[in-house]
Amino acid sequence: MKIAIIGAGFGGMAAAYDLRKAGHEVTVFEADATPGGLAAGFKEPGWDWSVEKFYHHWFTSDQHMFRLFRELGVQDKVLVLSPKTVMFYREKFYPFDSIPSAILYPGLGYGINKVRFGLVGLYLKMTTNWQPMEKTTVAEWMRKYAGAKVYREMWEPMVIGKFSEKYAGQVNMAWMWARLHARTTKLATYQGGFQAFVDEFAAKVSALGVNFTYNTRVNLIEKQTDGSLALRHESGSETFDRVLVTISPAQLARMAPQLPPEYLKGLLDLKSMGAVVMVIALKQQLSREGYYWYNLPKTAGFPFLALVEHTNFLPPERFGGDHLVYCGDYLEPSHEYFQLSKEELLERFLPSFKRINPNFSPDWVKKSWMTRTSYAQPVPLVNHSKNIPEIETPVQGLYFASMSQVYPWDRGTNFAVEIARRASRMILSEPDA
Repeated sequence: MKIAIIGAGFGGMAAAYDLRKAGHEVTVFEADATPGGLAAGFKEPGWDWSVEKFYHHWFTSDQHMFRLFRELGVQDKVLVLSPKTVMFYREKFYPFDSIPSAILYPGLGYGINKVRFGLVGLYLKMTTNWQPMEKTTVAEWMRKYAGAKVYREMWEPMVIGKFSEKYAGQVNMAWMWARLHARTTKLATYQGGFQAFVDEFAAKVSALGVNFTYNTRVNLIEKQTDGSLALRHESGSETFDRVLVTISPAQLARMAPQLPPEYLKGLLDLKSMGAVVMVIALKQQLSREGYYWYNLPKTAGFPFLALVEHTNFLPPERFGGDHLVYCGDYLEPSHEYFQLSKEELLERFLPSFKRINPNFSPDWVKKSWMTRTSYAQPVPLVNHSKNIPEIETPVQGLYFASMSQVYPWDRGTNFAVEIARRASRMILSEPDA
């Protein structure tokens, strides 16, 4: 079969890998100039490693990624580290990446609240019965079982930070279960950065005979009378037997208007958050304690959700001696951060650095980079299972595999690979495949 894949992110490349190995002719269309999708990176002169435009790492529980590493023979290039994560409480930061540090964290006191926090965390880590949890919100479930104080101090700031005041009260508990159930304190990255893996993966897929067409935005997918699917883009049009779309639901809705109204409505009704990320190169280390990930409550006046000092995870020598800090936030695309210039956003962000290190001065800044996307985090509402689009769309031969469908799991490269490979298996299971 002649198969088109739209999107050269991790999922698109994984599907291309499987479909080509099965003997099919595969073309990958990518709107950007390079592969990687939201996990793509950049590299400055003088840096040995790249950094991601939108911060990424893997958890040691990311079985689909680690299986792919083994298949590609690159598992020895995966680095597993244990950086320090901290929580904010009354103008101080406290480690929160182990059981002992959680016990010592003062935000919950030292009585029944901490016991309830521990028991709830243990239950969510052990249980696999998430389906009942999607029938209620994080707020309702946590208040009932963990208590109002634990929810207010621990979980409410996270949910508001992730989904805004607009959606925070509507997010279902299965989403929180998935985060606590699957994630690990040990984190993994790739030798040379995520982009190094992306480039190696793309090279291996290309060597199999997959054709990558970059700087090509597909505008329209049309079903033809002979059963094929025509893809129309800036350079013309091509026909394929099967098409797999791995980008956002809204983009699929725009490019495939022949989809039935009910399926189109389902795509367009899905809610999501955008992301704004700034990477800042400093002349010296920001966190004097060597902390890596700062969880920051917006109620305390921080202008972003998280601050990540990447060079407390990897040594600054990998980046020409630069100390790299990420400032990131999930926001609705209508938020003013999507309109501000990089310089205006930097002016908003830098004053908060003094709360991390009182000695910080703006003249520490060497350079900064800003990246934005309108689609970064699906919003899982109550009873969200019924909202998930089918991988095999009602248009015969057209398939859809995106992070909007990995629910109850949270977005990330691990589940992007899983759902795309699942879609490729569905294509290969067709009678005429």
